[in-house]
Amino acid sequence: MRAVDPNAAPTSVLPLAGFTVGVTAARRAEELGTMLERRGAAVQHGPALRIVPLADDTELLESTRALVADPPDVTVATTGIGFRGWIEAAEGWGMGEDLLGALGRGTLLARGPKARGAIRAAGLTDAWSPPSESSAEVLDHLLEAGVEGRRIAVQLHGDPLPDVVEALTQAGAEVVEVPVYRWVPPADLGPLDRLTDGVLTGGVDILTFTSAPAAVSMLARAAERGVRERLLTALRGPVLVLCVGPVTAAPLEAVDVPTLQPQRSRLGAMVRFLEAEAPALARRLPVAGHRLELRGHAVLVDGELRAVPPAGMELLRVLARRPGQVVSRAELLGALPGGDGDEHAVETAMTRLRAALGAAALVQTVVKQGYRLALDPAGPEPVGGHGVHGDRL
Repeated sequence: MRAVDPNAAPTSVLPLAGFTVGVTAARRAEELGTMLERRGAAVQHGPALRIVPLADDTELLESTRALVADPPDVTVATTGIGFRGWIEAAEGWGMGEDLLGALGRGTLLARGPKARGAIRAAGLTDAWSPPSESSAEVLDHLLEAGVEGRRIAVQLHGDPLPDVVEALTQAGAEVVEVPVYRWVPPADLGPLDRLTDGVLTGGVDILTFTSAPAAVSMLARAAERGVRERLLTALRGPVLVLCVGPVTAAPLEAVDVPTLQPQRSRLGAMVRFLEAEAPALARRLPVAGHRLELRGHAVLVDGELRAVPPAGMELLRVLARRPGQVVSRAELLGALPGGDGDEHAVETAMTRLRAALGAAALVQTVVKQGYRLALDPAGPEPVGGHGVHGDRL
């Protein structure tokens, strides 16, 4: 029997092959999905919100008029798309140059690099941006500098910022809120509900968020459907939650959902981070002289990716929890979708599983008892398997 190194990573299989990644983003979802698919992931898209521009909104128009008439001492740009949309709306109203002139007379702060880029693209100059890209750090910076008697324009980013506005007002500032766009639930809730169901039933291995409002919206919709607690349980356990940055992660971590984030809050960095974390999501075992690696909906046998039917994958997960030990047919039956048939369903699913694996000896039949993974007795210990959030297996 040849020696097997379960830690050896196959070189011909894409890093995310065999994993299903849920995408909740509305904006740039196609870009994110393409990056994930290029790395082998199966992508399920369920936008948790949609952006409603307010170019015709009277509140935005009135805020713009007020700032042109009485320019702000400080302007806080929170998002690139929002700041650009504001300037474009002002141009449509014939106030573009007047607004740029008014903002240019004061100090401009950018919450992050995208907002900073939008400021510079408009021909303006930003004075400061926080390393954390958080509104809280912008607020601390302003309060430390002193805001009493100052007129401050705050460009909102989808939702109100009551804590920021209240703190500035209490410190003596006059705050003008600029609502450039807002987040609302998607017009078609079907894709979001299907994505949620995939998380609940184990069909999604990794769930991605690129904005805090998306996380809030998904939880709110789950509450409407009566599945919020089940969703939180899944996100705290087998499903890996990946956020683009700490601001996005905040509403999830506030309800005790652990998250992973890249060092830089960028889509590309998030995908590369996931690619690096992928080995920890797989379960690797030396079985019957082969290297077996369990991924979300597929298995690698000696580095070759093999698709496994959902029922077979459930059986394999149960067997992998106790590799080398016998698992009864009754226990395996309980793991099958439905789980209320007779034990013949286990035999049928097992036959299909063995065929999918291409090596029948991986799973042994123990007469009158059940089945077992033929774990190599002298092989290394099994490794991996959602080590961050607890073993899915």
